[in-house]
Amino acid sequence: MEKRANKYYLTLSLKEYADGQTEPAKELGIEFTNHDEIFSIIERIKDKNIFENDSEATQFALGLKLFSEIKLKHRKNPLFEELNDVFPVFMKKLKSL
Repeated sequence: MEKRANKYYLTLSLKEYADGQTEPAKELGIEFTNHDEIFSIIERIKDKNIFENDSEATQFALGLKLFSEIKLKHRKNPLFEELNDVFPVFMKKLKSL
């Protein structure tokens, strides 16, 4: 039986290049699932005040959840081998803050 997961749609838009150019605009949209409710995690990370601003907290939480869900789904992939021991330690540290 497959676990139930939350379904998301994420849109990423490139608004301005580093050189100030705004064209050509780029946009990417992806659908994905995650076992966690990501919006509540973003709020919890913001509440911890571990970053300079809410934007950084949101970037961190979103990146972490996207990465960790793929890592979890593919935990036996040799690419993640070194992380299997340290990632749980990192997550416990984050949750304890």
